[in-house]
Amino acid sequence: MKHAVILAHPASDSLNAEIARTYAAELRTLGEEVVWRDLYRMRWDPVLKAAEIPGRPGPAHFYKDVITERSRIEDADVFAFVYPIWFNAPPAILKGYVDRVFGMGFGFEAAFGGVEPRLNGRRLISLTTSGAPDFWLYETGALADLMRSFDMYLAHACGLTVADHAHFGGIVAGIRTEAVADILSQVRAAANRCVAGALARDVSPLTQT
Repeated sequence: MKHAVILAHPASDSLNAEIARTYAAELRTLGEEVVWRDLYRMRWDPVLKAAEIPGRPGPAHFYKDVITERSRIEDADVFAFVYPIWFNAPPAILKGYVDRVFGMGFGFEAAFGGVEPRLNGRRLISLTTSGAPDFWLYETGALADLMRSFDMYLAHACGLTVADHAHFGGIVAGIRTEAVADILSQVRAAANRCVAGALARDVSPLTQT
């Protein structure tokens, strides 16, 4: 399978960056293909242009960066987003990436009465962190709200299946080495679940033992 690992964190030495690198490395160890997309290091422009908005007079015009990016990930089987939760939302650069790349002509297309998803059969995985502890995110419903407004909506619009959302809360400066090691162990486990889940899905009932 081909995995697009999409990192959205401005610091290359951040825990998010280490999570993304660990996830990608584990996939490669399992024999999977990885397309590495580090949005801040790419200097990705998240600002949607007026010409890219569908429904305006004339056909939508997509800029070269969007066309190139779509070509890099168009055959990905899995899209893995790695990012910190800021103000209970993904970083603006990731939201802008989704706005521009996963929009009309890639994630969906115009159809009678609305739109038609174009990424059916593909999967979405998220690996996120936050300064807020896990219990607060769960008790307040903050994580569930994020998943409804981002994960589930994106999946619905594009035909994706939400395969996993592994969240690591209470991340603070100076986090203990042991805690980081535990998080990265969970990240490797998530990569294995992703591959194992796809293999199980691809096995037909006639070949199962």
